[in-house]
Amino acid sequence: MELLNSTVLTPNITTSPEPPPAVSTDNLVPVVVLCVCFCLGLPGNISVIIFKPNWQHLSSLSQILMLNLAVSDMLCLLTLPLWIYYLLYSWIFGLVACKILGYLVYCCLYSSLLTVTTLSVQRYLQVVYVQKFLKQGGAKRLLVVLWLVAMLLSIHALVIREPIKGHHKTFCEPNYSSKAQMVAVLLSESLMGFISFSILVFAYICLHRKVNQAAFFSHPKTTRLVTSIIVTFFVLWMPHLIINVLGVAAISLNNAGLLKFCMDSWDIVGALIFVNSCLNPLLYAFASRNMCTACQNTEHNILSFMEKIQSEETTINEKIIEMLVLEFIQGDE
Repeated sequence: MELLNSTVLTPNITTSPEPPPAVSTDNLVPVVVLCVCFCLGLPGNISVIIFKPNWQHLSSLSQILMLNLAVSDMLCLLTLPLWIYYLLYSWIFGLVACKILGYLVYCCLYSSLLTVTTLSVQRYLQVVYVQKFLKQGGAKRLLVVLWLVAMLLSIHALVIREPIKGHHKTFCEPNYSSKAQMVAVLLSESLMGFISFSILVFAYICLHRKVNQAAFFSHPKTTRLVTSIIVTFFVLWMPHLIINVLGVAAISLNNAGLLKFCMDSWDIVGALIFVNSCLNPLLYAFASRNMCTACQNTEHNILSFMEKIQSEETTINEKIIEMLVLEFIQGDE
């Protein structure tokens, strides 16, 4: 997300005419990463939307969340050609495009993050508490809430993002009015990321334990899938969150060297977040059948075990009643 946040507090604005844009070699690493994400992630998410692989085994809520995840990631990846051109050359698309595209990317990334978190909670409740939550109507209302939250969290992009002219290049960056405003934006992004990561880790670890404890059931594919989801989230999101926290520390301590390190790192760690949108179809849509099978088998085993206990209790009660009746009859005799 901070791919869009290579921020400067005091931009160097010049009115002198700029030479024709030349290819910048400073951002080759994020450019390569974004090119790979666009070429692989966009077809992957479109395939999920069109073919809905293995979705016949999923609940209606899971299907709606998975579709929302693919749409969010697809919309985010569709903007990459413009950002790649910007990183290589300069921002030439004007003020409105700078604000709208920045806002769209933030909305899609937050929507993707919230959807992944909701999926983890839904799977946790389905297995650990053996219950579904939300019918189709409730699921659609949930999507509306998710997008409203994502839009509210992204509103700062419309307020502070604008083209800033430098010596040789025009940047589409936040133009913060104060250090306090910058700290507030970085903290809100970091807080949202850490909360989502904590919920995801808790939900999937509890789900994994429940699946492994289920009688007569073991599913190594589910173990690999849960591990992949947690590790992928950690590897692709945590660098961004850590750099944000370091940025807050640099501003609070007036450490110019640390702030420069953060500004140099934001493009790279921001590109990693787009990789997450590229991998989501593999982690959730195409591999969801394994998780669904695990959930269904675990739920079936738990229900069977409970029915067995109830059946045994009924048999014992019948025998006790039978013995009491016999004793009563014998007593009368």
